[in-house]
Amino acid sequence: MLTILGFVMIATFLVLIMMKKMSPIAALVLIPALFCVFVGKGAHLGDYVLEGVGNLAPTAAMLMFAIVYFGVMIDVGLFDPIVRAILRFCKADPVRIVVGTALLAAIVSLDGDGSTTFMITVSAMYPLYKRLKMSLVVMTGVAATANGVMNTLPWGGPTARAATALKVDAADIFVPMIPALAMGLVAVFLLSYALGLRERKRLGMLSLDEVLEKETASETVLVGTGGGADGRTSLTKKTTGGAGSGTDADAADEADEDDGFQGLDPNRATLRPKLYWFNAGLTVLLLTAMIMEWLPIPVLFLLGAALALTVNFPHMPDQKARIAAHAENVLNVTGMVFAAAVFTGVLQGTGMVDSMAKWLVDAIPSGMGPHMGLVTGLLSLPLTYFMSNDGFYFGVLPVLAEAGQAHGVGTLEIARASIAGQALHMSSPLVPAVYVLVGMAKVEFGDHTKFTVKWAVLTSLVVLGSGILFGII
Repeated sequence: MLTILGFVMIATFLVLIMMKKMSPIAALVLIPALFCVFVGKGAHLGDYVLEGVGNLAPTAAMLMFAIVYFGVMIDVGLFDPIVRAILRFCKADPVRIVVGTALLAAIVSLDGDGSTTFMITVSAMYPLYKRLKMSLVVMTGVAATANGVMNTLPWGGPTARAATALKVDAADIFVPMIPALAMGLVAVFLLSYALGLRERKRLGMLSLDEVLEKETASETVLVGTGGGADGRTSLTKKTTGGAGSGTDADAADEADEDDGFQGLDPNRATLRPKLYWFNAGLTVLLLTAMIMEWLPIPVLFLLGAALALTVNFPHMPDQKARIAAHAENVLNVTGMVFAAAVFTGVLQGTGMVDSMAKWLVDAIPSGMGPHMGLVTGLLSLPLTYFMSNDGFYFGVLPVLAEAGQAHGVGTLEIARASIAGQALHMSSPLVPAVYVLVGMAKVEFGDHTKFTVKWAVLTSLVVLGSGILFGII
């Protein structure tokens, strides 16, 4: 019964948000609360929620201060040179813009943190997508899938969890998988190229000068992350069907057709050119500290945000203005994280996750025993989408590894196969970073899900198939 209710709860949640019958926050809270009552454990709902909140509180704190930190870095102009370089490469060609999105997301993903990757990528690319009336779900889908492949880095999370759960070395998992993961990245770039061609066919190809001639104000280079009188200029341009119709790639733009394009003036008052190298050094130091694990990531971003605010905006009114400018994003993202805590808390507390995992493992035919690497890779797609990485790697993976050993399949082979589904995992409703992505891009989560899942599944299968073909899995 728990297994059936678990799958029904997840399906209900996904259907309601994709059909836009409920907001993600409401669905994440109300649906699990209702199913908790169905299970007969409504009296324990408070305990489950508090446990879930406690588990996700460090993540919420990290996101809160990461948004403030990178928001300040965007305000002071740290990423302006990167954006200018991308603009020069992309020009006004939709193909180059989509490929540039994948490339930027993959490069920034080297820091191992999805939230910072999405903040930087969206800040850089959003103005181009809006100005050319390109589909914003193409941007979010490509960025999430590229980040998902790169999320397998040893310091990204899944590989370290697999190594810990199975008591093996993370390098022994990751290094042999590099050829398969490289093929996953190739698949992402090919996908980006194909989606760019589709956008070019829909919109045509203009030179950047032709696009700029249609604007009534000066060129902008960055999208803002909040409102306020902070030097931002607002460029308004009504769209009348430029977002297209009839394809899922364009669905997210329909609700956004009347949104004015907003950006940051390259001469905005918040720029701090004299502090550029200080800010660059601070960011490099922060990312190095994250990779080296000198301190917990929430603590690092808390210290970094406080230092960035103090040095760049020494006057209290300016600091308050910067915090207020990014408050909307902070509230949206952290609110979503705590709402997700209800969902995960009920899944774990009621035993639905354990029951679902046991059912799936028991459903594996005995004849598939010698192919447990393939089975693990295939199961990693739905399981890492419908449950947290912690739940999969610490709860399910050891069981799969034990079953594999009984049939002569090595633990390392199982571990490598387990990271194949990460391209899909990064668009899971249980991943806090995805809410940063869709929130900053002003895309409905349901639209992002409908568009991205099929491409993410395909990318994950490319990684898994390549691993099998190369003899890695």
